[in-house]
Amino acid sequence: MPELLFPLDSSKKFEDQEKVGHNRWHPEIPPVASVKPGTSFRVDCREWFDGAIVNDDSAEDILNAPLLTVHKLSGPFAVEGVQPGDLLVVDILDVGPIPMEDSGPLAGQGWGYTGIFSRNNGGGFLTDQFPDAYKAIWDFTGQTATSRHIPHVSFTGLIHPGLMGTAPSAKLLAKWNKREGDLIATDPHRVPPLALPPEAEHAVLGSLAAEDFDRVAHEAARTAPPRENGGNQDIKNLSKGTRIFYPVFVDGANLSLGDLHFSQGDGEITFCGAIEMGGFIDLHVDVIKGGMETYGVSENAIFMPGNVEPQFSQWLAFSGTSVTLDGEQRYLDSHLSYQRACLHAIDYLAKFGYSPEQAYLLLGAAPIEGRLSGVVDIPNSCSTVYIPTSIFDFDVQPSADGPFQITPGIGAPRAANQ
Repeated sequence: MPELLFPLDSSKKFEDQEKVGHNRWHPEIPPVASVKPGTSFRVDCREWFDGAIVNDDSAEDILNAPLLTVHKLSGPFAVEGVQPGDLLVVDILDVGPIPMEDSGPLAGQGWGYTGIFSRNNGGGFLTDQFPDAYKAIWDFTGQTATSRHIPHVSFTGLIHPGLMGTAPSAKLLAKWNKREGDLIATDPHRVPPLALPPEAEHAVLGSLAAEDFDRVAHEAARTAPPRENGGNQDIKNLSKGTRIFYPVFVDGANLSLGDLHFSQGDGEITFCGAIEMGGFIDLHVDVIKGGMETYGVSENAIFMPGNVEPQFSQWLAFSGTSVTLDGEQRYLDSHLSYQRACLHAIDYLAKFGYSPEQAYLLLGAAPIEGRLSGVVDIPNSCSTVYIPTSIFDFDVQPSADGPFQITPGIGAPRAANQ
């Protein structure tokens, strides 16, 4: 096993650990460790809410999820000799749930969760159709996930970090805050908000000196979106065996990561759509000197996916176009067309006895594939959602006999939007 550089004690809160990570992006957050290029190491990761979501049959914890506190990230890790303009090469050697645990109070100890956030506390991809909070608990048996809240389904997890990235420079951080602030100003009272501004009260900034804390906390960017540094990309294919090339903006690169997922569908459409968990990840780091200019990688990460994803031979696919539910035509709106494809899949699964909320949670957690199938045929963009048929224990294909009727079980716990 590689050397464990960031240990987490499951009996302690994130801020009470021997080494404290962070939940904001800022170039002045001190590294927790320094490694040489060519080094392999292990990192423990806490699930993004640090234990606020529990294994029960209520959605009150999702309704009141403490979004101002996320993400609880492990790091930063400085890589010696790495400078702005380089490319940081990160190999994911291994990744998995919290080891040596069958069950316990933290997600990753034999279980994980998927949530639909309420409209007034985060929202989601389909928040207009699903304004209330819902939750599904998933049990892990080896690599397989099943849920008492979404019966008749099981699938192999494609475990991956939802969030990994390098630290921004002061210039890049100011750029983020300016452009996102300008967006917020176009509709400052929108629910859910257009973007998340810096928020100091709940900031966790590692071992930053007390005299700098207040200033940095008011400048530091929230971790919710993906940006030039990688960040919260939620790409399900960043799994074991993946190699990622991150642009470097500060000396040492200052790599941070977290938000591990047992499984996820493309788009993580419920916002808390993956199967969230804590666990471990083994990394190997190296550097390509001057790689940002050499390869034109200045504001994006590029990657080579791993080769451990589940293999499916049969899919049921649903298409959607850029026409609203009210019949309004939009011009090549791929976001809308993917929403419509997801809604068509949800409507279809409901014919078999699932509630719409169960189907929505399933699309966020299961290894569905989302594709932009047409982006040039004006005025309609076409997006598609592919669901592997083998995840169901019944025949989900259309037939002359009509849809098989499942027993929906206890259903997905609900808490009304407030």
